[in-house]
Amino acid sequence: MSIGASLKKDSLWKQGEAFAVSYLKKLKYKILLTNYRCRCGEIDIIARDGSFLVFVEVKARRTTTYGPPQLSITPFKQRQISKAALSYLAQNRLTEVDARFDVLALLFGQGKPVVEHIKDAFDLAY
Repeated sequence: MSIGASLKKDSLWKQGEAFAVSYLKKLKYKILLTNYRCRCGEIDIIARDGSFLVFVEVKARRTTTYGPPQLSITPFKQRQISKAALSYLAQNRLTEVDARFDVLALLFGQGKPVVEHIKDAFDLAY
């Protein structure tokens, strides 16, 4: 991968995450944390939606050449996100809280991105 391609990917990632935070705030989600990292994996956004603690995976693409963004959340990726979520819950003593996994699939073409918000996209997988 060239340096230019890497910069474009980083830019898309940052743009996608910033859009996702703004989008969720408009839906009245309370953003608790972005880019949570632990040795088990990472979570893009951790938020509150009413009584639910929501772990949000953001996937952004410019085209559907390789399929829609949400298809890149493989069973392996779901396990990594699940492990990171369990780590966050244990670290913050929140093991009794209602939680779910959402996916925000963003397709950046011309202008404003097309958003597919998939609530409760997958179950805990570990």
